[in-house]
Amino acid sequence: MTARQLMVVAAAREIRDGEVVFVGMRLPLLGFALAKATHAPNAIGLFENGVIRDRPPDGFIYTMGDPPNIVNAVACLGLLDVMSLLQQGRVDAGFIGGAEIDPRGDLNTTRTSASGKLVRLPGSGGAADIAVLAGRTILIMEHEPRRFRPTLDYVTSPGHFAGRRRGGPATLITTLGVFDVTPDGLRVRTRHPGISVDAIRAATGFPIAVPTNVSETVPPTEAELGHIRRADPNGFWTGEN
Repeated sequence: MTARQLMVVAAAREIRDGEVVFVGMRLPLLGFALAKATHAPNAIGLFENGVIRDRPPDGFIYTMGDPPNIVNAVACLGLLDVMSLLQQGRVDAGFIGGAEIDPRGDLNTTRTSASGKLVRLPGSGGAADIAVLAGRTILIMEHEPRRFRPTLDYVTSPGHFAGRRRGGPATLITTLGVFDVTPDGLRVRTRHPGISVDAIRAATGFPIAVPTNVSETVPPTEAELGHIRRADPNGFWTGEN
């Protein structure tokens, strides 16, 4: 089991049966496929390029426009069509990745000076829209001190803020654990197997809440690993060779 496979399982567990989910790419795509195959067979997946799916792709996907993501789709529309579902409040959950995060769950994917010089990042795509308009957001990213910053240079995808009318970040999944994202800051929900609370604190650039007796993240079963390997047979996204 790799850390990324554990993140995929944690992502799948955040998807509830019957939900409309803005899936995105990489690990959340595998999480959507796993959820569909197990506890959430009625979930619907949306992609920024306009694809809507009610079943996982039958082959490996590198980009959301790859043929396996088009074949057997419910619909292949346009960006404005799926984004309008966000605006209408019809999207229950959305996955967002980030280069940096602050205690409120704000994400930065635009520019950073954390290394001492200005670095341009890929930008928002649809992440800002998902962050503001989805019923809730699930954040997923690597866990390193340089990524967890008390203050961001740029807020690409807003987290919790005064006057928010819909949704907000609910869960953060990292390479070290799973966290609740609250208006008061991050709180450890589970730590991944072999990861200590001290290691989590050391890798986080600001204080986080730690309940007493934090449990371990439940690892994937052999059946769950089988589903992940079928969706990512060469371990391109999960790091398993």
